[in-house]
Amino acid sequence: MEEPVRVLFVNSEIFPYMPETDISMLGRYLPQGIQESGKEIRSFMPRYGTINERRNQLHEVIRLSGMNLVIGNADRPLVIKVSSISSARMQVYFIDNEDYFHRKFIYRDAEGNDFKDNDERAVFFARGVLETVKKLRWKPDIVHCQGWISHFVPVYLKKVYHEDPIFTEARVVLSLYNENLGARLSDDLVDKILGENLSREDVALLEEPTGINLAKLAIRYADGIVAGVPALDPELEGFIKQQGLPVIAGVPARAENMDWVRTYDHFYDDLLKRNS
Repeated sequence: MEEPVRVLFVNSEIFPYMPETDISMLGRYLPQGIQESGKEIRSFMPRYGTINERRNQLHEVIRLSGMNLVIGNADRPLVIKVSSISSARMQVYFIDNEDYFHRKFIYRDAEGNDFKDNDERAVFFARGVLETVKKLRWKPDIVHCQGWISHFVPVYLKKVYHEDPIFTEARVVLSLYNENLGARLSDDLVDKILGENLSREDVALLEEPTGINLAKLAIRYADGIVAGVPALDPELEGFIKQQGLPVIAGVPARAENMDWVRTYDHFYDDLLKRNS
């Protein structure tokens, strides 16, 4: 019997752990719909400090926790937590670290200023997801990244983890939402992430460390793009065309009628055929 296609969802937001937005609703209902279509799924998101662990019944997965990830000169423990959405028969894995995610705000402080370590948090999240999937010994066929904090996943997948048997055949789908494009990231970001098969040339776009260049870096290492908003930033649109990537228009999630899931399901299948 042929094994089912496996789809890894790397989300910035999932409802009901986050407020209802287009991204969080897609994070909630797209994995469910893909699972109901016959594929296997795993879903990840950051464990932001705004998430009430008791109310949402999060608990630590000891066998997956315990690793330390080094970013620049910082050595941070990786903690994995899990919760279940019982109505969808779906588990959600949370990437946690006290220094990066135990804050009562998500990306900006009370005055509306971006956290200075947002880029480090995104690197930690990306590496945490991929290391956890390795521990699960679960080989994804598709890795679907949604939300700017997932934008380091494509480069790590294609440059650092590409020889790992778990990830060798994985195809990356990237949903873009015009978010965080104007952000200024750390001036020494490139120096923080070099090594482990990642060269300065691989991340040259980040020599000018901005949100739009991070999005371009993710596009460069993606295999397919979902335009999550009706009008993508023109600079991103032009960059996507340069890469010659297949693109579909995202379809908003609707819980009452799951027919929209087919758009994504067919895109995954077409991408796998294209790259087989």
